[in-house]
Amino acid sequence: MNKVPMTQTGFEALKEELRWRQQEERPRIIEAISEARAHGDLSENAEYHSAKEAQSHNEGRVHELEDLIARAEVIDVSKLTGGKVKFGATVVLVDEDTEEEKTYQIVGDQEADVKLGRISISSPIARALIGKEAGDTIEVNAPGGARGYEVLNVRFG
Repeated sequence: MNKVPMTQTGFEALKEELRWRQQEERPRIIEAISEARAHGDLSENAEYHSAKEAQSHNEGRVHELEDLIARAEVIDVSKLTGGKVKFGATVVLVDEDTEEEKTYQIVGDQEADVKLGRISISSPIARALIGKEAGDTIEVNAPGGARGYEVLNVRFG
């Protein structure tokens, strides 16, 4: 069984989504199915088929969340130290072409959200950053071609 690394925040978010799907979404869908069933002929009942599809999707996600939570390896980022980039690190980079600064935290696949500055440990840029420290440069093959970055700062917590 492969462990899935994630931060405490990511773990809590998965648990909250699981709670919501089991305690709020599941009863709502069951109610929708029951209501649609009352409308009669199920073979041509769009509401019934839609509710059954929503139920299938919800139950699939519940199983996926249960699996992720069972395999979670929660890493307490606040206890990490050092100057080298590793899981949980917040890294400040500067684009060598545009001089634009970017700040990313390296997190688990499930909690990655580039808009919030959280990149997946398995992303190309995160893989290039692992083991680097302030002053090091990396090159990442991006969709628009290779990009060069300099690591300005590495911090945890």
